[in-house]
Amino acid sequence: MRVLFATDGSEFSEEAARFLTRLSFSETDEIIILHVISEIPYDDDYHAQVKHAIRKVAPKILASSARILRPVKAQVATLEKDGYPDTAIVDMAITANADMIVMGARGVRGVKLLILGSSTRAVAINSPVPVLVVKHPSWNNPEGMNVLFATDGSDSANDAGRFLSSLPVPEKAELTVMNISLSAVSDIPEKYAAELGLLIKEESEMAGAITSGRGESIIEEAKGFLGSRFHKINQLTTLGDPFREILAAEKRLKPDIIVVGCRGLRGFRGMLGSVSRRLLSHSESSLLIGKTCAKVAASPE
Repeated sequence: MRVLFATDGSEFSEEAARFLTRLSFSETDEIIILHVISEIPYDDDYHAQVKHAIRKVAPKILASSARILRPVKAQVATLEKDGYPDTAIVDMAITANADMIVMGARGVRGVKLLILGSSTRAVAINSPVPVLVVKHPSWNNPEGMNVLFATDGSDSANDAGRFLSSLPVPEKAELTVMNISLSAVSDIPEKYAAELGLLIKEESEMAGAITSGRGESIIEEAKGFLGSRFHKINQLTTLGDPFREILAAEKRLKPDIIVVGCRGLRGFRGMLGSVSRRLLSHSESSLLIGKTCAKVAASPE
């Protein structure tokens, strides 16, 4: 596996580097540490001096990440590039034929982890390869790893699951495969729910009976390509709004990583789906987004 680890030297990036040390890389794996020196859109002596000062710091940023990654068995290389971070990171992932991009979840200053930084969001949306956005919730357990894989059985979800099966998770990593069936009445405001109480109850019971079998088959399919990677696989089926159900499961299960596909709106194949986009901002766990959509969008019809 070839990983492109993008760092800006922040505490968020260093936390992402520490997270990578928890994965069981082999000597055949490769981690490319990339630091992008941001373009300064002014051509004068003052800004030339600023860029010179920034360039002097870049080797220190790369060296700091390399020190953190010393325990991993993978080959580690460092790379410095000029450009705009979001486009430079995606371009480098393509040039280096990377299997995955890893970034820290740097938030807007003063609003940590609630509003994701623009570069991280742009990379997550535009990358043609899976993106792991690393966060640092209090429940991280360095002794093991808990993974929550949310799947609807779509091609994008299955591709995310297959990529997960190639991720070098620790030997005793535990997986929960989750399937959420969308309720037809899930968008009814609570103040009107009482009037439709019987209808909602009947709809939920009927939908639960109809979707239970399909959910089981989706989970069994996922277990088929994930069983060789995880020593323990749990399953969870729910009915409701996917975004809310995933956040509710996160609170109960406290996963280190949530894995989702990048399913976009019909007709907009390259766009990040609404569930994965909202999870980027609202989940406390690290988020791995499988990226089939961008590759499909780049392919001829």
